[in-house]
Amino acid sequence: MSPATAGVLQLLALIAALALAYRPLGDYMARVYSSEKHYKPEKWIYKVIGANPSAEMRWPAYLRAVLAFSTVSVLFLYGMQRLQGSLPGSLGFVSIDPDQAFNTAASFVANTNWQSYYGEQAMGHVVQTGGLAVQNFVSAAVGMAVAVALVRGFARSRTGELGNFWSDLVRGTVRILLPISVIGAVVLVACGVVQNFAGIHEVGQFMGGTQQWNGGAVASQEVIKELGTNGGGYFNANSAHPFENPTPFSNLFEIFLILVIPFALTRTFGRMLGNLRQGYAILATMGIIWIAFTGLMMWTEFAHHGPVPDVAGGAMEGKETRFGIGGSSIFAVATTLTSTGAVNSFHSSYTGFGGGITMLGMQLGEIAPGGVGSGLYGMLIMAIIAVFIAGLMVGRTPEYLGKKIGTREIKLAACYILVTPALVLCFTAAAMALPTPGNSMTNSGAHGFSEILYAYTSGANNNGSAFAGLNADTQWFNSTIGIAMLLGRFLPMVFVLALAGALAEQKPVPETAGTLRTDKPLYAGLLVGTIVIITGLTYFPALALGPLAEGLAS
Repeated sequence: MSPATAGVLQLLALIAALALAYRPLGDYMARVYSSEKHYKPEKWIYKVIGANPSAEMRWPAYLRAVLAFSTVSVLFLYGMQRLQGSLPGSLGFVSIDPDQAFNTAASFVANTNWQSYYGEQAMGHVVQTGGLAVQNFVSAAVGMAVAVALVRGFARSRTGELGNFWSDLVRGTVRILLPISVIGAVVLVACGVVQNFAGIHEVGQFMGGTQQWNGGAVASQEVIKELGTNGGGYFNANSAHPFENPTPFSNLFEIFLILVIPFALTRTFGRMLGNLRQGYAILATMGIIWIAFTGLMMWTEFAHHGPVPDVAGGAMEGKETRFGIGGSSIFAVATTLTSTGAVNSFHSSYTGFGGGITMLGMQLGEIAPGGVGSGLYGMLIMAIIAVFIAGLMVGRTPEYLGKKIGTREIKLAACYILVTPALVLCFTAAAMALPTPGNSMTNSGAHGFSEILYAYTSGANNNGSAFAGLNADTQWFNSTIGIAMLLGRFLPMVFVLALAGALAEQKPVPETAGTLRTDKPLYAGLLVGTIVIITGLTYFPALALGPLAEGLAS
């Protein structure tokens, strides 16, 4: 069997697994967020935090709860890292420097999981499990809660109430993420992923010396890292490390974990809205983009010409032989079209066009299918932009899901889509203009520019993957990428929740003969075109200076 055929078969198997999980998981999540019953463990949590889970919140109160919880999380995680040298189970590691502790705290709370440190050489068991792994759960649950609040904004009318953040947060964690993670961790352990609290020990003889390895609760963190579209690895090599991702099957299973909730949330959206066809339209849009990007990535990596790639059957530099080009390409697209950031290969070693595909996937807004929660609300924002454009074409007030898209709504949607590009391009321009940041580049020319553009694209879009050719462990990059991660995560949430409140206050608009049918293939095509055009107009000049220039020159 040729490597290309093996890659296609892996993709087909992945699509089949996602299709099997789509309906039951999507319906289950709709029941979770629609239920009025509180389980006993959940009641204990509400009592500890002093929250009333039955109290409805308007969007300002919902936003304040999101920001308050996230602020406390940043401070808590920052404090754990600064005190690591005094904590038990630190494996002898010292406390983390202030700039890196800030960067890591912002990273994991923002669901980015950007890492400018070597995981196995910096973080002890307590920080890994009690700090980073906890944030993998709750940061993902925060994104799902905001998405559900926006769905309620579409579903409800003549009320500004969007549900209760504390209830949505706890249910998302306890009823969705935890059960799936337990099952997934067992599967990963069966595949060979380690799960222990072993200390540092020396292993074998390597070129006349020994190599030091340390164990850890890797499987339990690996599963939520992928399921919650977080991405931070226990080890520096991330999902290329055999302790995290030992076999081709575990590789495909981890890709499944990355994609299953974001795709299934479109079913949840349709179910909570009472119109499954609307969910299918969003699913189709996400699926078209994801399959197109995956196919394009596999083509450019398999077809790259040159004597070494010809012998290897493709561009194998920077890729694990146990995964090959097919498994690496599928993983790279899945992780950059979502907010996961996990990597099983060296993105800096991809072909010029291949590296550009990973960047463009993040620059689309990570909406195909995107992160848990963030992918859905990002796609719904683009859906509003698409109906607005369609309304301009025919001279009709745009409507979406029975709600008018007026001046207020379109301003909020426009602010949403402008935040991230502004952060990426402004920080990239500053880094290239100042003398010191450029010293962190290991390459010159177009590829060096791509390293910095990728770093800020990854940070501001809350992805967390790295081109891996940039030394980001400096005060400049730790601070600026940390700021980009926080602003890129929480500023869009402000506009999403404000939009949800505005939609919930409206009364339904009756459907007429002139209403644009947003559950038809024509609209899905319009939505795909809107996404690609808006992203292309925003990022094309920067891409032309980096990956496009490199790809055309190779």
